[in-house]
Amino acid sequence: MKLFISSDIEGTCGITHWDETDYDKGGRWYDYFRSQMTREVAAACEGASEGGAAEILVKDAHDSARNLIPTELPRGIRIGRGWSGSLYSMVDGLQDGFDALAFTGYHSPAHGNGNPLAHTMNTTIDEITINGIRTSEFLIFSLSAGSLGIPVVFLSGDAALCEFARGFIPDITTVAVNEGSGDATISIHPLDAVQRIREGMRDAVKKLSSDLISGGKRCVVPMPASFEVTVRYVKHQKAFRNSIYPGARQIDEKTIGFTANDFADVLRFFKFVL
Repeated sequence: MKLFISSDIEGTCGITHWDETDYDKGGRWYDYFRSQMTREVAAACEGASEGGAAEILVKDAHDSARNLIPTELPRGIRIGRGWSGSLYSMVDGLQDGFDALAFTGYHSPAHGNGNPLAHTMNTTIDEITINGIRTSEFLIFSLSAGSLGIPVVFLSGDAALCEFARGFIPDITTVAVNEGSGDATISIHPLDAVQRIREGMRDAVKKLSSDLISGGKRCVVPMPASFEVTVRYVKHQKAFRNSIYPGARQIDEKTIGFTANDFADVLRFFKFVL
């Protein structure tokens, strides 16, 4: 079984403010949280191996995509670092053929209240919707997996995103490590997070194995016939500029819209307007 893990940092256990997410922002806590991010990914890899995954590719999917500490991850896995520029972005490599997708460290969407660091792709975005649903990075890349026929089996991150994920993919396994409250968080203990992620991933992969044997597709996201997308920016200038993308239309001063039947066209639109 081949498993793809996409790892972000804003849903890592305990993280609360932007200066904890990036060395270049001057955050003295960044080293700690990149270590915790790495511990959570290592736990996911260990659990997946215990559950029966024979091949694991981890995509570092935060900011520079150079956050994970490779020597602290289990031997035998592969690690994707940096940005190739492909349509698949935070799940780049998934298109090469995998049995399942898992997420660690993911977070609530822009315009959401589930995480002080809630955003979608970058902080210039006020809100994205797809078919009327407020859109997170988790949703974008779950739909990407769905377009490839690949099930989404596991998510760790903030409680609000985990709640959404269970409604969107009822059989997904989730581990909530943080709960947002305005500009603050309440988290579980970081070592408890590591343990729960390992156990949750092990169970998710075992369930996937049974599902694959029976020919089921319980965690494959069903794809709509079409996609109606809106992007609302923080600044009106971006809406004006990006409305020139082929097929885009300006809805109001800060919002553009786009319609597509193929999700690859949505990803292409995002590549140029986000």
